[in-house]
Amino acid sequence: MKLVYVFDAYCGWSHGFSGTLSEVAARHPELPVEVVSGGLFTGSRRVPIRQFGYVQGANAKIAELTGAEFGAAYEQLIADGSFVMDSEAAARGVAALRHVAPGRAAELAIALQRAFYVDGLNLSEAATYRKVADEAGLDADALVAAFEGAEVPYKAADDFRRAAELGVTGFPTLLAVDGDRVTPLAHGHATADEVDRRLAAH
Repeated sequence: MKLVYVFDAYCGWSHGFSGTLSEVAARHPELPVEVVSGGLFTGSRRVPIRQFGYVQGANAKIAELTGAEFGAAYEQLIADGSFVMDSEAAARGVAALRHVAPGRAAELAIALQRAFYVDGLNLSEAATYRKVADEAGLDADALVAAFEGAEVPYKAADDFRRAAELGVTGFPTLLAVDGDRVTPLAHGHATADEVDRRLAAH
């Protein structure tokens, strides 16, 4: 059995779920965690952040419920309003991180969300991945090469397809996958204790 975490790096609720994901992974070192990117902001939804008027209210609720941090640099992006969230580029970044450090996917997905929601960094830029690599002790050149490489866009599309095949329509979603059996453990918000109870009943 393994855990499958379907999230979007530009999803505030996924950022809010980081603490739970971290705790669940720590409690269950025997369970590998597969991280899959969803395509929240692709196609016609790839527009300036000011067009999503609900963002600040949602973030306040996420912070209140989960204790997630939203940094000053990120708040500045919201205030300016011109930043465009591109989930395809972020998914390429997640695929690159998986490629360079496959066993650390959950930890690095969390780090990537911190880069945006705390540090206000653009997940479409190579410099962001260089910073994430440096802080995680990874080979920054290898990570940037993977992010900018020809293969990675196809891996992003593969992720979107995998999320759809799993029946995931919202992020974050945590699943227990055992062969063909897929059990939802969390959707949107849950504590590690709640996840554990569902895992025990699996």
